[in-house]
This record gives sequence, structure tokens and C-alpha cells, in this order.
Amino acid sequence: MLTLEESIKVLPPNLKKEVFDFVQFLLCKQTKRKTQLSLDWAGKLQKYKNQFTSVELQKKALEWWIQ
Repeated sequence: MLTLEESIKVLPPNLKKEVFDFVQFLLCKQTKRKTQLSLDWAGKLQKYKNQFTSVELQKKALEWWIQ
């Protein structure tokens, strides 16, 4: 049985392009999956609304998120 690399080498140029495009699609899909943020935290900072301005609260939320 041929390895993936060997299989790709024997393909004609137009099919190599399709393989390349598909790999790019998979990489993009993986990246999107990693970077999607959930919004399940929405409203969770409401108790701080009287302690911080909206800008301060955004900065504080970012600090908490990084930790």
C-alpha cells in the first residue's frame, strides 16, 4: 500500500491541486474550531456593573480570561 505522499506524487496535476485545496480546507476548518468563542459567559459579569465602567470591565474580563 502506498503512503499518502507516494499516492499524491502519482496523481495528475489537476488532482494534486484538489488534494491541496482539500488540505487547506481542513486546516481552515481546524483553525476556526479552535478560535470560536462561546458566549456562555454572557451576563456573568453583571454584578460588577456598578464597580467598573464598560471599558474597565472589558479590560478586567480580558485579564480574567487570560488567567
